[in-house]
Amino acid sequence: MTGTVIIAGLGPGAAEKVTPEVAAALDQATDVVGYIPYVARVVPRPGLTLHPSDNRVELDRATHALEMAAKGARVVVVSSGDPGVFAMASAVFEALEARPDLALVPVTVLPGITAMLAAAAAAGAPLGHDFCAINLSDNLKPFALVDRRLRLAAEADFAMAFYNPRSKSRPHQFARVLEILRECCDPARLITFARAVSTPEQHLLTVTLAEATEDMADMRTVVLVGNSATRRIGPYIYTPRSA
Repeated sequence: MTGTVIIAGLGPGAAEKVTPEVAAALDQATDVVGYIPYVARVVPRPGLTLHPSDNRVELDRATHALEMAAKGARVVVVSSGDPGVFAMASAVFEALEARPDLALVPVTVLPGITAMLAAAAAAGAPLGHDFCAINLSDNLKPFALVDRRLRLAAEADFAMAFYNPRSKSRPHQFARVLEILRECCDPARLITFARAVSTPEQHLLTVTLAEATEDMADMRTVVLVGNSATRRIGPYIYTPRSA
């Protein structure tokens, strides 16, 4: 008997941001697979086995989920935010491509509220016109590619959302990102640092590019960079739809 794999997004942090569809999938699961802090957000119950694993083992995690489903388990692979945005959905399909023997396992992706949308809503509407999302980590791609994409996005005048801006293993990389932006953008460009959005620790800070410093971001921060038309209105930041 073949089970199922559901890839689910747990949202940005707050329990009420988990969709009813995802909550129902978790209620019916026999196994939950994911990165340690994300699995910790799932409430244990009889009949449910939790399989937390460390970071940077996404393909192993995905393969394990598919193998359990092939034996009949109802597996939910959890990510924070949306599973299709720099998260586990791609990893599961990559593992599936490498294992043709698991091709008959049904896979479903359930969307979640990703961090950049939660951050943008908390700030106002900074992504109200054309925008792009860039993962600043060079764990899975060279920083030269990050550099190129940043410059092209700035040249096209996109608003930008940055994931994984700064970590203990990459403490100085975000400083380089700010240097690149300063080479390409006006110093008055608005940047919002949104940390731990939707949790009790939520903190939003909006500054100009000239005022921004690398220590304003960490791994719990989403950085939103406005385009040339993004502006303040009272406590809010927004980008006009005609920009």
